[in-house]
Amino acid sequence: MPIYEYYCFDCRRKVTLFYRTLSAAEAATPVCPKCGGSRLHRLVSRVAVLHSEDERLERLADSSLIAGLEGEDPRAVARFMREMKHELGDEADDPELDEMIGRLEAGESPEAIEASLGDGAGEI
Repeated sequence: MPIYEYYCFDCRRKVTLFYRTLSAAEAATPVCPKCGGSRLHRLVSRVAVLHSEDERLERLADSSLIAGLEGEDPRAVARFMREMKHELGDEADDPELDEMIGRLEAGESPEAIEASLGDGAGEI
Protein backbone atom coordinates (compact mmCIF):
# COMPACT_ATOMS: atom_id res chain seq x y z
CA MET A 1 0.00 0.00 0.00
CA PRO A 2 1.74 3.21 -1.15
CA ILE A 3 1.95 6.10 1.27
CA TYR A 4 2.97 9.48 -0.16
CA GLU A 5 3.81 12.75 1.53
CA TYR A 6 2.97 16.07 -0.08
CA TYR A 7 3.45 19.74 0.69
CA CYS A 8 0.25 21.74 0.23
CA PHE A 9 0.92 25.23 -1.13
CA ASP A 10 -2.61 26.33 -0.14
CA CYS A 11 -2.48 25.59 3.59
CA ARG A 12 1.32 25.24 3.86
CA ARG A 13 1.21 21.88 5.58
CA LYS A 14 2.83 18.55 5.00
CA VAL A 15 0.13 15.92 4.44
CA THR A 16 0.13 12.17 3.92
CA LEU A 17 -2.04 10.35 1.41
CA PHE A 18 -2.67 6.61 1.34
CA TYR A 19 -3.52 4.66 -1.81
CA ARG A 20 -4.60 1.03 -2.12
CA THR A 21 -2.37 0.29 -5.12
CA LEU A 22 0.47 1.86 -7.10
CA SER A 23 -1.79 2.23 -10.13
CA ALA A 24 -4.37 4.09 -8.01
CA ALA A 25 -1.63 6.42 -6.78
CA GLU A 26 -0.42 7.08 -10.33
CA ALA A 27 -3.95 7.76 -11.64
CA ALA A 28 -5.07 9.96 -8.73
CA THR A 29 -5.01 13.73 -8.60
CA PRO A 30 -3.94 14.39 -5.02
CA VAL A 31 -6.12 16.65 -2.89
CA CYS A 32 -5.11 18.05 0.49
CA PRO A 33 -7.14 16.37 3.26
CA LYS A 34 -6.74 19.49 5.47
CA CYS A 35 -7.95 22.27 3.18
CA GLY A 36 -9.13 20.53 -0.01
CA GLY A 37 -6.46 22.30 -2.07
CA SER A 38 -5.02 20.70 -5.18
CA ARG A 39 -1.69 22.55 -5.33
CA LEU A 40 0.37 19.72 -3.85
CA HIS A 41 4.04 18.95 -4.36
CA ARG A 42 5.15 15.38 -3.71
CA LEU A 43 7.96 15.10 -1.16
CA VAL A 44 10.69 12.52 -0.85
CA SER A 45 9.71 10.46 2.17
CA ARG A 46 11.90 8.73 4.70
CA VAL A 47 12.21 5.02 4.18
CA ALA A 48 12.37 2.49 6.97
CA VAL A 49 14.21 -0.73 6.27
CA LEU A 50 13.55 -3.65 8.55
CA HIS A 51 16.45 -5.98 9.19
CA SER A 52 16.37 -9.52 10.49
CA GLU A 53 17.96 -10.37 13.82
CA ASP A 54 20.78 -12.15 11.95
CA GLU A 55 21.50 -9.02 9.85
CA ARG A 56 21.58 -6.86 12.97
CA LEU A 57 24.01 -9.21 14.73
CA GLU A 58 26.15 -9.43 11.59
CA ARG A 59 26.50 -5.63 11.50
CA LEU A 60 27.56 -5.63 15.16
CA ALA A 61 30.31 -8.14 14.29
CA ASP A 62 31.87 -5.65 11.84
CA SER A 63 35.64 -5.65 12.38
CA SER A 64 35.83 -1.83 12.32
CA LEU A 65 33.32 -1.68 15.18
CA ILE A 66 35.15 -4.31 17.21
CA ALA A 67 38.60 -2.75 16.65
CA GLY A 68 40.01 -1.47 19.93
CA LEU A 69 37.85 -3.62 22.20
CA GLU A 70 40.66 -6.06 22.95
CA GLY A 71 42.96 -3.14 23.84
CA GLU A 72 40.40 -2.00 26.41
CA ASP A 73 40.08 1.44 24.82
CA PRO A 74 37.10 3.08 26.59
CA ARG A 75 36.21 5.05 23.46
CA ALA A 76 36.07 1.84 21.39
CA VAL A 77 33.81 0.29 24.03
CA ALA A 78 31.59 3.40 23.88
CA ARG A 79 31.35 3.20 20.06
CA PHE A 80 30.38 -0.47 20.30
CA MET A 81 27.80 0.20 23.03
CA ARG A 82 26.32 3.15 21.10
CA GLU A 83 25.96 0.97 17.97
CA MET A 84 24.34 -1.81 20.04
CA LYS A 85 21.96 0.76 21.52
CA HIS A 86 21.12 2.00 18.02
CA GLU A 87 20.44 -1.54 16.80
CA LEU A 88 18.18 -2.29 19.76
CA GLY A 89 16.20 0.92 19.27
CA ASP A 90 13.66 1.77 21.96
CA GLU A 91 14.55 -1.39 23.88
CA ALA A 92 17.81 0.28 25.00
CA ASP A 93 16.39 3.67 25.96
CA ASP A 94 18.01 3.91 29.40
CA PRO A 95 19.46 7.06 31.01
CA GLU A 96 22.00 5.02 32.99
CA LEU A 97 23.28 3.42 29.77
CA ASP A 98 23.56 6.88 28.19
CA GLU A 99 25.58 8.05 31.19
CA MET A 100 27.94 5.07 30.91
CA ILE A 101 28.45 5.63 27.19
CA GLY A 102 29.15 9.33 27.77
CA ARG A 103 31.71 8.56 30.46
CA LEU A 104 33.41 5.97 28.25
CA GLU A 105 33.53 8.48 25.37
CA ALA A 106 35.24 10.91 27.75
CA GLY A 107 37.94 8.27 28.31
CA GLU A 108 36.94 7.02 31.76
CA SER A 109 37.83 3.38 32.37
CA PRO A 110 35.05 0.76 32.49
CA GLU A 111 36.33 -0.36 35.90
CA ALA A 112 36.05 3.17 37.36
CA ILE A 113 32.51 3.54 36.00
CA GLU A 114 31.48 0.15 37.35
CA ALA A 115 32.92 0.99 40.78
CA SER A 116 31.11 4.35 40.93
CA LEU A 117 27.75 2.83 39.97
CA GLY A 118 27.89 0.29 42.81
CA ASP A 119 26.06 -3.02 43.09
CA GLY A 120 23.10 -1.94 40.95
CA ALA A 121 25.13 -1.82 37.73
CA GLY A 122 25.86 -4.70 35.43
CA GLU A 123 29.29 -5.33 34.01
CA ILE A 124 30.51 -3.11 31.19
